[in-house]
Amino acid sequence: MHLKKLKGKAQERLKQGHAHAERLFLKNVWFPAFRNFENLHPEYEVADFRDGTRYLDFAYLKYPLKLNIEIDGFGPHSSQASRNHFSDDRIRQNHLVIDGWRILRFSYDDICDRPRMCEQVVQQFMSTWLDRHYLERSSDEIIRHEVLRLALRTERPLRARQVSTYLTVHIETARSILREMAKLNLLLPCGEGKQRVHSYVVNKENLDDRIIH
Repeated sequence: MHLKKLKGKAQERLKQGHAHAERLFLKNVWFPAFRNFENLHPEYEVADFRDGTRYLDFAYLKYPLKLNIEIDGFGPHSSQASRNHFSDDRIRQNHLVIDGWRILRFSYDDICDRPRMCEQVVQQFMSTWLDRHYLERSSDEIIRHEVLRLALRTERPLRARQVSTYLTVHIETARSILREMAKLNLLLPCGEGKQRVHSYVVNKENLDDRIIH
């Protein structure tokens, strides 16, 4: 399914780069834990902090959760890694965290020799994260919270296309979310459109301080 959806470099990476370790993770860890591959995206493309492109081994996307799962083979990720590559990998991970990603990393040895332990880790993560986020707030509150965080982080007028990509929802759903937030006075329309509002900014006078965190 993903090979049909992806194009260009991303498709080529999936054909060639999704190698033995990643497949073993799916077979030994993910499928035994959840019995499906829904919302799991291999070789997921993200914007690089240097205006380039990076690829995540796996991205689990189920709004509002963005989980990056990395499989670290002993050779390429350690003994053959230069100091610059090692430092770059840490900065990359820091920027993913800043951008709202959660990250789990597994070694090749653990996937081979201790798959049940890895399975328990991903199950415990899902249980803990979902309990903390979904029991404390309604889904509508979570959505509004994330849209405001996105708007504050981008520091420019927010458009439906950005919200659609960020939340992985249909463009019309994104427009509906933005209109509802404008009605609640959380967002303010901007631009010169008369018939349809194309972008919004945060109404900082009505901003809950908790959103920033």
